[in-house]
Amino acid sequence: MKKIAIISLAFISIITIVSCSDEIKREPGRVYMPDMAYSRAYETYSVTPEEQQTLLKQGIHFSNMPVPGTIKRGEMFPFVLKKDAEGDTSNYTASKQIQNPITSLDSTSLVEAHRLYLVNCGICHGPKLDGNGPLYKGGEGPFPAKPATLVGDAKYEAMPAGQMFYSVTYGKNKMGSYASQLDTRRRWEVIYYIKLKQAEAKANSSTSDSTAKK
Repeated sequence: MKKIAIISLAFISIITIVSCSDEIKREPGRVYMPDMAYSRAYETYSVTPEEQQTLLKQGIHFSNMPVPGTIKRGEMFPFVLKKDAEGDTSNYTASKQIQNPITSLDSTSLVEAHRLYLVNCGICHGPKLDGNGPLYKGGEGPFPAKPATLVGDAKYEAMPAGQMFYSVTYGKNKMGSYASQLDTRRRWEVIYYIKLKQAEAKANSSTSDSTAKK
């Protein structure tokens, strides 16, 4: 029994000495395909075209643009249509066929979609979606032309969700792109909110007409 205790004590002492040694291995050794194990870090706008040319002379092919066809992490609904070339409307027309992948929102998500609409769209299209936002303000605001009336104008009430998404993504007429402000999911959620409000307004109008006829 005494021998076992002595052997155990010696074993623990050896482990303690080895673990406390100053000769700690700090190198990982050989790494297979190091460019994949340790990727080159970069930020989207951190490299200028001139710097790219300098890197190219060193044999480094650097691009701060995503590889075509890639989808960023967390992106669930990629939009396959590209922006039309100047004077072309092919993809804008084709966008009519794309359905909103979001078919319902819970109460919390709907409140967030409403908030995102107010933050990004309400300044032009108005909190009531009537085209009377702070920038227009009944013609007294800094923007002279009235923005689109999303609720109350048959043209925009009939506009398919996919075509709205195209416009929000790439911009249309005086409206710029909101792709940098809203990711794909959020854009679809805002459009869902707009379509919901259009449907509610239409239903209320039908109810009012029926009541008036009675």
